[in-house]
Amino acid sequence: PLNWFLSGFLIYVVYSYFTPPPYQLPIAKHPETTIFREYTPKQLREYDGRTPQTKIYMGVCGKVYDVSRGRNFYGPDGPYGNFAGRDASRGLAKNSFEMDVLTPIDQPLDTLEDLDADEINSLKEWHSHFASKYEYVGKLVNESQYSS
Repeated sequence: PLNWFLSGFLIYVVYSYFTPPPYQLPIAKHPETTIFREYTPKQLREYDGRTPQTKIYMGVCGKVYDVSRGRNFYGPDGPYGNFAGRDASRGLAKNSFEMDVLTPIDQPLDTLEDLDADEINSLKEWHSHFASKYEYVGKLVNESQYSS
């Protein structure tokens, strides 16, 4: 009787070892919903990616894009990190990553009227890049134009 018990136990262990565990379906999660809205430069500054949970938004040509997928580029330690949470239009047009080309957030939006033809073309190419790659989440407006 002991041999029968040990044989049965051995068969069970071998069977359990070679049988894959039952497949479990992953729990479906609804993607986070983003509501299209207007952003002032001060409100946009909140989306600079300073923590891993913070989204990264960037303004280009009056439009706001969610560039969180490109955290390696637009995050705090990325090469374009100073554009995160800001209107990056002038910096992109001039291909400059310096802070002095960015309009301070307490100033009205840059009208970009003094850009030359090459800078305008560069900005159009950048805008086209963002429009094709990232989600358009809002409009960038001055404090005086903000309609809550």
